[in-house]
Amino acid sequence: MSRMAIQAAVTMGQLQNKLDTIGNNMANSNTTGYKSRQAEFSSLLFQQLDNISRPPEQNERLTPDGIRVGNGAKLGQTNLNFAQGQITETGRELDLALLKDNHLFQVDVTENGNTETQLTRSGTFYVNPLNDGTVMLTNKQGHPVVGDNGPIIFADDFESIQISGNGIVQTTRNGVTQDVGQLAIVEAVRPRMLEAVGNNNFRLANTEGQQFDINEILTQIAQNDVEVKSKSLEASNVDLAKQMSELTLTQRAYQFNARTISMNDQMMGLVNQLR
Repeated sequence: MSRMAIQAAVTMGQLQNKLDTIGNNMANSNTTGYKSRQAEFSSLLFQQLDNISRPPEQNERLTPDGIRVGNGAKLGQTNLNFAQGQITETGRELDLALLKDNHLFQVDVTENGNTETQLTRSGTFYVNPLNDGTVMLTNKQGHPVVGDNGPIIFADDFESIQISGNGIVQTTRNGVTQDVGQLAIVEAVRPRMLEAVGNNNFRLANTEGQQFDINEILTQIAQNDVEVKSKSLEASNVDLAKQMSELTLTQRAYQFNARTISMNDQMMGLVNQLR
């Protein structure tokens, strides 16, 4: 197969991944707290032609000698856009919206006996009863919401419950309001170090060979700096008009590369007919 066809075929496979990303964004345009993804491309430069052999002591170049030839494009990375979505009032006490970019709730997710703290912008919370007469604040999947002292657990005999603007969970009993927990909200200082894990949650990306201090990526927000709005939810930040434009451009690029393979096949056919 010629280099032209190889480049087109490789690029088409990567464009399909971008189409999948766009489709995922559009499908989640009504998902609470969803953050859109954007695919970025980079050239594939991995073939080195006409290298010049030199003794190691005479080679002062930082890059190899010769000509680097690419073979199409690849999906370099998929970035998360943590810009705030529109705030919509719901009237439900346990619906909560974060008012600052890059701020995230924490939830403890247990799978196969292992517990992992994950992050989310979705503030749809519930109270789930426990066996000892207490209740625990959870997300809609039933995973505990993390507070300053771990899961937020309190007695089940409350008359009403509300969450203040600085993330304090309060209950009312016999007309007396008391604090039962403080939401542990963090800020993603380096949001590109997060990856999506499903259910609208995120976690620290697996960076092989790189050592990072978690405090360089996530910072605990002090109570006075927390800004949330109760009885409200944050809508998805997907811009459908932009996604439709990206979809059209990506489809056109896919068609052009498919046409390249077709033209290459026709040209090879003509060459084979020459006598």
